[in-house]
Amino acid sequence: MVICTTKQAVDAYCKRERLRNASIGFVPTMGALHQGHLSLIKESKKKTRLTVCSIFINPTQFNNTSDFEKYPVTLEADIEQLKSAGTDILFLPTTQEIYPQGTMALEKYSLGKLETLLEGHYRPEHFQGVCQVVHRLLNAVHPNILFLGQKDYQQCLVIQKLITLIRKNIEVCIVPTIREANGLAMSSRNMRLSSKALQQASAIYKAMVYMQENIQQQSLVDVEQKAKEILFKNGFTTIDYIAIVEANTLIPITQIHKGQKIAIMVAAFIEDVRLIDNILLDV
Repeated sequence: MVICTTKQAVDAYCKRERLRNASIGFVPTMGALHQGHLSLIKESKKKTRLTVCSIFINPTQFNNTSDFEKYPVTLEADIEQLKSAGTDILFLPTTQEIYPQGTMALEKYSLGKLETLLEGHYRPEHFQGVCQVVHRLLNAVHPNILFLGQKDYQQCLVIQKLITLIRKNIEVCIVPTIREANGLAMSSRNMRLSSKALQQASAIYKAMVYMQENIQQQSLVDVEQKAKEILFKNGFTTIDYIAIVEANTLIPITQIHKGQKIAIMVAAFIEDVRLIDNILLDV
């Protein structure tokens, strides 16, 4: 595995491979890697000839400074996992490399309602930060296919919007969420939970499955209320949202219709750690 620390280096390496007609897959991460990330690497290796992964904890997408400071860093273990998974290139830039002019007065993107709903409502400017870093990473790697995890589903939609805005010819491949045996979505933030909370946190998945099984038999209000009760009974202290939305727009729905594509979206706190998850379904 080649490790590049500058945009110039990773760009030059990828250019040489493109001259050999190599298709390039890209997996952007913030490190603290787990099987969910490795599933993206695996998918890239299936579909492309060259797999690039980046590790960069992006300061502009954190609303809370302490959340940024507490984000887990496991670089040595990450490198070993990427090597074992067969990653071709690791792009490991510094903040100075990504933002040579600093992080003040950065560009803004016209994301529409996507950045006002759900995560956008509770984390103002978060998706602007996501777009700022992803735009720079894409300009360095120039991939054919970008691999993203479904767990961050709203972020996937935002990045698809970004690619349209910046007129890049990049395919987005959304890979299904990888879960623990108890249903908890794998996440770097899980590292901050106690063993007890790790078990309790699976209530997010149980609540979503309950909603999935009952949205056509009960009112949506009743289903959402029951899901909240499941979370509160299992140690969650704050629920930002439990929502049933149209999958492509994330606009809340009030009635279920045959043929709809629906997303069940949840964000809640346990032990002061904010977890998000979702289930996608066709009615």
